[in-house]
Amino acid sequence: MKFLDEAKIHLKAGDGGSGCISFRREKFIEYGGPDGGDGGKGGDITFEAEENLNTLIDFRYTQHFKAENGANGSGRNKTGHKGKDILIKVPVGTTIMDSEKKFIYKDLIKKNEKFLILKGGDGGAGNVRFKSSTNQAPKKFTKGKHGEELWVWLRLKLIADIGFVGLPNSGKSTLLSTISNAKPKVADYPFTTLKPQLGLLRFDKGDLTLADLPGLISGAHEGVGLGLKFLAHIERCSALAHLCDLSVDNDKDILENYKIIRNEIQSYGNLVSNKKEIIILTKSDLVKESKIKKRYDLLREHTKSNVLVISSHNKSGIDKLKLAFQEILNEKNTTN
Repeated sequence: MKFLDEAKIHLKAGDGGSGCISFRREKFIEYGGPDGGDGGKGGDITFEAEENLNTLIDFRYTQHFKAENGANGSGRNKTGHKGKDILIKVPVGTTIMDSEKKFIYKDLIKKNEKFLILKGGDGGAGNVRFKSSTNQAPKKFTKGKHGEELWVWLRLKLIADIGFVGLPNSGKSTLLSTISNAKPKVADYPFTTLKPQLGLLRFDKGDLTLADLPGLISGAHEGVGLGLKFLAHIERCSALAHLCDLSVDNDKDILENYKIIRNEIQSYGNLVSNKKEIIILTKSDLVKESKIKKRYDLLREHTKSNVLVISSHNKSGIDKLKLAFQEILNEKNTTN
């Protein structure tokens, strides 16, 4: 399935139907009074968060949504039928913003959560509404009101239990394919992952949703590289798995690479830097034991986070990593 995390769409609620001018016409009743009915209300537009959706790709092909207009009133005091409403389903984690991305209408973060964004126009009044003691045969009616209309931006921030972060080519996609049901594109060059990938890690007591986020680089919080839009996905991850490539040239590089990502996360703000972090040193099969220990100890000196060493290639350390992830699941189950 193709991934799209932003889309701009146009919404138009239904117009109200017009009222009717009509007079009662029956046998033996020469001067029947007014019986023009009111117009029907226009259809509304509502968003609903759907748990089984994880992309906005459908809105690339369908960008205009118009609810049905209300029907006009008719004789015998018949009110026009209400226009059909439109229900637009979006993934959980979708933010609805104005056309300039300056105002947030709603953040849909719970499954089946609904948000009425546009109301249909009210129906107009039929001439029966204007009958009075001084005007027994009014020839007046009102038109229905126009339904509300606007352009909105939809922005999806993935909701995952654990988000994989790290520099490009740090082993995120390979690890995701090793421990979950996901099959992301894997290759030995930077920016293989251009769009977030989701995987499911199953345990006896529940599942964890894992998100492989595109590699970050220095300046990402200012939009450099794949930039801000992917940092935004981290906001709704419960915890972060920070992957660092053990096979770098120099010992100090492992620490510097770690700091690059931490600085970007801290600069992004929104309390992302306060999330629980597990540091995962990858590609241990390519590095000598002596270097692994030195680089492991170096990171332990500069962080309080749990540090694990793994190889997705020969599965070394994977079981220990799953136990660490299972602790996150236990915390999730306790909280819920």
